[in-house]
Amino acid sequence: MKENQKIKLGISIGDLNGIGCEVALKTFEDPRMMDFCTPIIFASNKTVSQQKSDLGIDITFNGVREASQAVEGKINIVNVWKEVPKIEFGQATQEGGSYAIKSLRAAVSALKDGNIDVLVTAPINKNNIQSEDFKFPGHTDYLAQELNGESLMFMVADTLRVGLLTDHIAVKDVAQAITPSLVRHKIATMEKSLKMDFGIRKPKIALLGINPHSGDNGTIGEEDDKILKPVIKELFNKGTLVYGPYSADSFFGSDNHKNFDAILAAYHDQGLIPFKTLSFGKGVNYTAGLDKVRTSPDHGTAYEIAGKGQADNSSFKEAVFMAIEVFKNRTEYMELSKNPLKKQKTKRAS
Repeated sequence: MKENQKIKLGISIGDLNGIGCEVALKTFEDPRMMDFCTPIIFASNKTVSQQKSDLGIDITFNGVREASQAVEGKINIVNVWKEVPKIEFGQATQEGGSYAIKSLRAAVSALKDGNIDVLVTAPINKNNIQSEDFKFPGHTDYLAQELNGESLMFMVADTLRVGLLTDHIAVKDVAQAITPSLVRHKIATMEKSLKMDFGIRKPKIALLGINPHSGDNGTIGEEDDKILKPVIKELFNKGTLVYGPYSADSFFGSDNHKNFDAILAAYHDQGLIPFKTLSFGKGVNYTAGLDKVRTSPDHGTAYEIAGKGQADNSSFKEAVFMAIEVFKNRTEYMELSKNPLKKQKTKRAS
């Protein structure tokens, strides 16, 4: 990437009947956003024109056949489809889901080919995206298949960072899914991301317990004593600053989370309920551990307000800024890793 070249930021449009297109267009309605990146939306000229007309959003855009043709200083639309899909705001339709996946597939393909640098995904509906050739519970699982690395769902808002040992699985399957190997891999992925993507040299990680009160020494389940504690001790002795397991019910309310660079929760709601309570509207869903950068807003399709022009684009804008920041941090980390003396030489020269 050339020094003065803007980061090429790809956007998958999400469910056409939700607020995805609205929050994306509102974000780049502000022309100053073009100072930070070149936005490339994967949809079609006609679809975006219809959305901006329905929502009363005043933007102009540049239509291109592929992402490599994107023009700096403009909002670029890659024409993924020629037909005009029916938009039914607030409705979970099969058509809305199928076009969300068409946009996602095209965006991920461009990401893999290097035609975009980072990807921001607008919200999808996990039910209407399902088909014979797409059977993933969400973005994270699909990206984990398509990209290299071991994925970690990482919710981020300023200094609050919450990762998940397990994400989209039923609560009844959580305890069985958590193995020593999984815990080791997730902690390693989180530690590497904190260093590489967030610039934290020696990160401190807290691990939440699986059972209430972390099992109360085996009184309420043995998983914490038999799985989590031995792995925490093993990794700590090897130099990883990981602590716990902490009782999840009081961890956030006591502000203990402020003592750590990141928290690893055992399952989806254990981590996301407190995260969204503390940061809703400002949080970002970041898929850590992969060789490409992908972020997303921390909300869903919001069918109840879709098409009304009421959607708040704050979280989407945060997702854009985080994708840019992580990409820059990662690029710098890679350069310094290749040449560890570079930083010292630069300091001496100044």
